[in-house]
Amino acid sequence: MHVTKQTHRRTVGTLLGVILALCLTMLALLTTPDAPTPLPPPPETETTTPDYLRAEEAVVIETGTSSAVLPLTKPAFEYIEVTESCDHRYRGDCVLVRSGPGTDYETVARLRTGVVLRVGGVVSRNGEDWYKITFDEWLRYPERVTSDWYVAASLVTILYDEGDTTIWDTSYTATSTEKRIVVNRADQTLTAYEGDTVFLQTAISTGLALTPTPRGTFTVFKKTPSRYMQGPLPGLPSDQHYDLPGVPWNLYFTHDGAVIHGTYWHDSFGLPYSHGCVNMRPSDAQLLYTWADLGTSVVVE
Repeated sequence: MHVTKQTHRRTVGTLLGVILALCLTMLALLTTPDAPTPLPPPPETETTTPDYLRAEEAVVIETGTSSAVLPLTKPAFEYIEVTESCDHRYRGDCVLVRSGPGTDYETVARLRTGVVLRVGGVVSRNGEDWYKITFDEWLRYPERVTSDWYVAASLVTILYDEGDTTIWDTSYTATSTEKRIVVNRADQTLTAYEGDTVFLQTAISTGLALTPTPRGTFTVFKKTPSRYMQGPLPGLPSDQHYDLPGVPWNLYFTHDGAVIHGTYWHDSFGLPYSHGCVNMRPSDAQLLYTWADLGTSVVVE
C-alpha cells in the first residue's frame, strides 16, 4: 500500500501526541503527594466500676433487710502472726477466724499460737479492723477452704516480710558461704553454723520411719514465711489427713518437698514426727529463717 508523505506525517504526529499525553499523565501521578492516611478512630471509653464497688476491693455487709458496702483497702504489710492463742492441743482461748468482718459471722477456723498468714486487705467495721486472709498459693485440696477468712486485727501481730524468695530470682546474690545448717537425725537436733561458730542449736523432729527426712547435702533454694500444708500426700505410705494453714518460717531444701519450718501442732521435739520435713519450735524457726540466706548449705546426717 502506498502512503503519502502527508499521511505519514499525520500518523507520526498523532502517535507522538498520544505518547506525550501518557508521559504527562504519569509524571503528574508521580509528583502528586500521597493522600494522608486516615487516623484510627479514637478508642472507646471504657466504663469502669468505681473503686469502692469493685468486688476485690469491697465487702458487702448484709444486716437484716439492708446492706452496706465497706472498702477493702490494701495494708502496708502482708503477713500477720498469731502470738497469743491456744496451744498445739487447742488448750486456752483460740483466735477465731470468721467468714466475714465481724463477730456476727460464723466461725470457720481456730488458729493456734505460731500461725503466720498472708493478708489480702483490711476492712474497718464498727470501729474495729478485720484482716482478710488470702491463700494465693497452690493448694492440694482447695475444696477445704469453703468461705472467706477474716481475723480481728486486735488479736494478731503485724509482720513485715519480703515474702516468697527463691534462689532463681534475678535479684538473688549469694551473701555468705560460711553459713550451714546441720540436721542430725540420730540425735534429733539442728545446729546452725557461721564458720566454726554455733549460731543456734535446738531439738527438732525429723521424718518418721516410713517418711524419713532425706540424707545428703542440699541448699536452701526457697524461703517463705507462710505456707498451707495439706495431706494426705500421694505416693507416701501414710494416708494421714491433715490441714495446716499458716505453717511458719519455711526453708525449702529439696524439690520433693522437704522443708525446715516452724511447727505449731505438736511439741514432740527431740523425737521423729514428720512426713519428711524438719519440724522446729516456731520461735526457733523464725530465728533460723531470719539468719539463713538463700544458698545456705543444709547437711542431713
